[in-house]
Amino acid sequence: MYSFVDELVSQSTQTGMIVNGKKTKEMVIGSAVKNPPMPLLLNDTTVDRVSTFKLLGVHISIDLKWTQHIDAMSSKTASRLYFLRQLKRAGATYSDLMSFVRPVIEYASPVWHSSLTVGQSDALESLQKRAMNIIFPGDNYTAALTIAGVDMLRSRRDALTQRFFT
Repeated sequence: MYSFVDELVSQSTQTGMIVNGKKTKEMVIGSAVKNPPMPLLLNDTTVDRVSTFKLLGVHISIDLKWTQHIDAMSSKTASRLYFLRQLKRAGATYSDLMSFVRPVIEYASPVWHSSLTVGQSDALESLQKRAMNIIFPGDNYTAALTIAGVDMLRSRRDALTQRFFT
């Protein structure tokens, strides 16, 4: 049934790559979720079947929705806001401060951007708004974006996605 897996392991072994069944994960997606196939075996080791996993920093779930990823990014960004305040007090420049939050909030966005719900997009924008309030206290969000020379996150993700896929 899984002859393609045996072939993949064989080819990998021939090229010097050892496939470790204990470190390999299987995720069943789509209609097979309701009637899952037999467990996958690699070198006589049963592969763990998971409903979510983190691949290169991106949380992927069995339903192919981005809730877990956005929640993880939001949590990581929110924790950085405290340090952002400390850096601001220490006299860091606004470009340094911007580079402290934006890479987290935009990481791998071409992968997940087009599938965000409005609520998820708004939650991320809210985090950037909080960061801008720390960096530019007293300025409204639009003015802070103008001073920093940056766009709203959705616009920036649109541009990043378009550049990535063209």
